Amino acid sequence: MSDSDSDTTGKTDTAVRTDGAEAAAPAAVLADLDDRLPDLEALYEDLHRHPELGFQETRTAAEVARRLTGHGYDVTTGIAKTGVAGVLRNGPGPVVLLRADMDALPVTEATGLDYASTVPGRMHACGHDVHVTCLLGAADLLAAGRAHWSGTLVVLFQPAEEVGSGARAMIEAGLYSEGLVPTPDVVLAQHVAPFGAGLIAYCPGACMAAADSLEITFHGTGGHGSRPETTIDPVLMAASFVQRVQAVVAREVAPKDRAVVTVGSFHAGDSANVIPDRAVVRLSVRTFDEAVRTAVLAAVERIARAEAAASGADRDPEVTTLDTFPVTVNDTGVLAQVNRDFTQLFGEQRLFAYEPATGSEDAGLLATAAGAPLYYWWLGGWDPDAFRTALAAGRLAQDIPSNHSPHFAPVPQPTLTMGVQALTTAALNQLGEPAAG
Repeated sequence: MSDSDSDTTGKTDTAVRTDGAEAAAPAAVLADLDDRLPDLEALYEDLHRHPELGFQETRTAAEVARRLTGHGYDVTTGIAKTGVAGVLRNGPGPVVLLRADMDALPVTEATGLDYASTVPGRMHACGHDVHVTCLLGAADLLAAGRAHWSGTLVVLFQPAEEVGSGARAMIEAGLYSEGLVPTPDVVLAQHVAPFGAGLIAYCPGACMAAADSLEITFHGTGGHGSRPETTIDPVLMAASFVQRVQAVVAREVAPKDRAVVTVGSFHAGDSANVIPDRAVVRLSVRTFDEAVRTAVLAAVERIARAEAAASGADRDPEVTTLDTFPVTVNDTGVLAQVNRDFTQLFGEQRLFAYEPATGSEDAGLLATAAGAPLYYWWLGGWDPDAFRTALAAGRLAQDIPSNHSPHFAPVPQPTLTMGVQALTTAALNQLGEPAAG
């Protein structure tokens, strides 16, 4: 991971193509960004103060719709409860969809920011407030600069990404089938990440894992803690499962394949001297290959049943799928096209390739449902000096809070500037040239 030149000022210098010709459209469209930055920074702080959980993003959606209407978009609200779409038709050409997710997390903020969350137990701990702000900034610039491109621009503000159901819900609500937006020819999206602000990371092909969240309920026979021999203890049953399931990756997945099995929740009983009649475990499975995914999920269920049988339970465990994300796959052709303009605008030193991440996303569903290619990149958001210091000390994991941490706090600048620039430039790369004359 490069730590060089992450001190960008956020100014929109004219980009130069490798053939020597100026990249006139991006430079012209981005020319007024500096004038818009104070408003965008204020918007970001306001969104951060008022986080909303999935399918509850009413305040955020209202502000998005208000701004898009003011920029001249045809706006549709209430898609899958809180989703918002803006469409700007600007002559013949490709249909390009830019997507941002809006939802926050049930996390209590511990950043100490002046604009920290005012909602108890709620926080934008994954940077979706950055995503909304950057897409609104790009939507504004692209509308104002429509003389420099041709085609149809769709800006989509999606609810409930964190629970893996927002994109699917919008599609099932008729996003494409009912013509709420035109079917895109390409889908573009970005996500802020805990590396140096001023950098962009990309990954060709499979870039993020499929994820399946499961709830497993183990059934036993409760009783008095002083007489465990009269019970079938679901706590011991579930605890044995938690230990044994760790062997799935260690002993059933080949080293060349990647998989993660994490137990994140364990609930059983309410009293120290009462053995309950059930225990509930929640876990997450991450994979990149469908065959590996099928095998790991089958192994998890097999182990759950086996532990119940070993304990003498008279009922099999109940296995419920809570949410599921597909593998996120970047189209290598679109990635290469867009990265050429990223390189011209930001400089080669600000782009770097990364290995596939075991985090998950549902933006790919928007592309798959349309039969369109996807390019999803990562936007650096951490203080560049702090990042360089942690990198040099080999302490990135210890000193740089990750997404979903209560300490996750992207720096507004240059993060917002570069996020707007990246979305705008990527859209222009895929939209058509304006008609001559």
